[in-house]
Amino acid sequence: MQLSVKDLSNLLNVTERTIYRWVKQQSIPFYRIHDQYRFNRIEILDWATAQKMNVSQGLLHDDENNTVVELSLIEAIKKGGIYYRVEGRDKKQLLHTVIDLFNLPEDVKKEDLLDAMLIREELGSTGFGDGIAIPHARYPVVTHIPHALVSICFLEKPVDYGAIDGKQVDCLFTLISPTVRSHLKMLSRIAYVLKDPQVKEAIVNQFSREIILSKIEKIEHLLNK
Repeated sequence: MQLSVKDLSNLLNVTERTIYRWVKQQSIPFYRIHDQYRFNRIEILDWATAQKMNVSQGLLHDDENNTVVELSLIEAIKKGGIYYRVEGRDKKQLLHTVIDLFNLPEDVKKEDLLDAMLIREELGSTGFGDGIAIPHARYPVVTHIPHALVSICFLEKPVDYGAIDGKQVDCLFTLISPTVRSHLKMLSRIAYVLKDPQVKEAIVNQFSREIILSKIEKIEHLLNK
């Protein structure tokens, strides 16, 4: 999971000099190990998503070997659900409500999941911009669900989410992942489809479930080509 400066340069398609500049500015998550800079794959994808950067598919690869079912984003959304008029005054209340909407096994500790998501928010808002946030735990914490889940929740009232563009958030793409691989894949795909103008229009205007799913499926199909 630890990437070198050279690895990161290739994955982000920037020069090594740019990586060192980001490190000096402390604008990118990094570790210093034996006088060498190292980068965590999940933290980098998290950071790149917040910066709306395009990343190499190599960033999504890891060394896990497991039996988790690999879903497409559209499949994960269909299983996670699309909800309207979700209530909550702040991040904690909203995330508590959203987690309850997921069809999770009874033995999943929802409070632990909530804590993990709130800890991630303390590191920096998951606000993506344009009224959208992508709440998730920093690392996968649900290890006994068979696949990733993504829900889309439209809020009853906009909430100050500390987004990078300063706009209040009225839509959450919430991600729950059982493995690092599924976490990386889904987070990357959510960021990818949200860059599409038609998907963005459908989300901002809170179109019907059918229209939203059709727009996302169309864009994800292009990604799979």
